[in-house]
Amino acid sequence: MAPAGTTETLRDDELLITRSFKAPLNLVWRMWEDQDHMRRWWGPEGFRVVNLAADFRPGGKWRVHMHSAQYGEGWSGGEFRQIEPKHRIVFTFAWEEGTGETIQTLVTVNFTEADGVTTQSFHQTPFSSVASRDSHVLGWNSLFNKEATYAEALGRGTILPPLD
Repeated sequence: MAPAGTTETLRDDELLITRSFKAPLNLVWRMWEDQDHMRRWWGPEGFRVVNLAADFRPGGKWRVHMHSAQYGEGWSGGEFRQIEPKHRIVFTFAWEEGTGETIQTLVTVNFTEADGVTTQSFHQTPFSSVASRDSHVLGWNSLFNKEATYAEALGRGTILPPLD
């Protein structure tokens, strides 16, 4: 598993998380662009994706329905704003009603690779409060733990069971 991510807080309304994965960029990129891959790792630990739809192109919409025994149902979604293959993804992110989170944020994910290790830099802003930002730091880092496990399993050639 990849080492824990580094988190840098820039302003009170933004966050930056950088993670490195022992997997080539082509594989990590495919995990973001292919919704069948994305369904396997999206969401914090303890959550499973019930439904995920992603039209991976600028202007395309994405929406995910997650479930956790502890937290129940959650829906989030947004729109892809910019996609630079194997370099950058920019998308909006918003929780749907019932979560108490009402602000749409903008997420920018940059990718680089060196010696078969992919580094992913994740920036999100603005947040309505420091508490909201901090809860996202925990959630995203947990999601990136799942992403690292999945990327490294694929990189080893592990055959994964079919999705439900």
